[in-house]
Amino acid sequence: MRKFLPVLFLLFLVACGPRARYVQFSGYAQGGTYTVKANLSGVSVPADEIRDSIDALLIRIDTTLSGYNKQSLLSRFNAGEAIPSAPMFLEMYRIAYAYWAQSGGALDCAAGPLYDAWGFGFRNQSFPSEADVIALKTSCGFGRLPEELPVADGVIDPAACGSPRLNFNAVAQGYSCDVIARYLYGIGVKDMLVDIGEIWCDGLNPAGQPWSVGVHRPVEGAADEELEGIWLSDGKPAGVVTSGNYRKFYVKDGRKYAHTVDPRSGYPVEHGLLSATVVSRRSAAEADAVATWCMVVGLEEAKDIIGRDESLEGYLIYDENGTMREWASPGFTLKQ
Repeated sequence: MRKFLPVLFLLFLVACGPRARYVQFSGYAQGGTYTVKANLSGVSVPADEIRDSIDALLIRIDTTLSGYNKQSLLSRFNAGEAIPSAPMFLEMYRIAYAYWAQSGGALDCAAGPLYDAWGFGFRNQSFPSEADVIALKTSCGFGRLPEELPVADGVIDPAACGSPRLNFNAVAQGYSCDVIARYLYGIGVKDMLVDIGEIWCDGLNPAGQPWSVGVHRPVEGAADEELEGIWLSDGKPAGVVTSGNYRKFYVKDGRKYAHTVDPRSGYPVEHGLLSATVVSRRSAAEADAVATWCMVVGLEEAKDIIGRDESLEGYLIYDENGTMREWASPGFTLKQ
């Protein structure tokens, strides 16, 4: 999860239709920019109050769940400090634990020490030994933790559950979209797009059409604006997330190591899946989690994960003997 900088801007948009009143809120969050577009027709809350509420929610997410903010509840918990039993922290833990169980351990937000040992970018220029990997696998992960964090007198003490180190990166950005969307629904917004690196959208855009989202081309060195295509929504609620290995890897002794580590084996994955774009009708957190899950297990299992759940759609790009190929579920609409 990236760092949040509380800077916000407000921009009114002109939309089609006599009753549409779209407003765009933009700024910096979680190490990048974010955009929230919402149709405020029929909403009684003033735009500046909505802006301030989004600001407050993003700050709360940062001070609760960010691993980069050294004063966040997550950072303090990982350092062994007892923390207040914040509902958002407990909710994030429950969500992460549920996806660990659902994925059979492929998605493990409690395997922080294992991920740190490999370190994306392999910053120390050396890999953990086999003995290190074995030791880490036995000493971390949700398999040794309770389904619910123990709370005593309004406090969560990490020592009470073995002092784990948690890393919610695989779910937190999608969850952030859900938190903002939950607030917007609560004040009566029906048409919205929440983009915080990951996306939640519902209803129609300012042109009166269902929202569309670009799917980036998984090519090393490709610019952000280089798109594989445009995903077209049907106007129904959807979380949209793309996860990929193609820009994050390390080469040592002529061998490429992906940044995605399989917590079940303890090693980086070696399959040919380059990117997974997942659409979830339930939440952006789910789209985020499933996209990461797909990148851990590879092409064939990813197809199965998406295909067996009618609330999911997906678009997978993979390397087959040096040729880039694609697979899309029947309900995934991509405009080339």
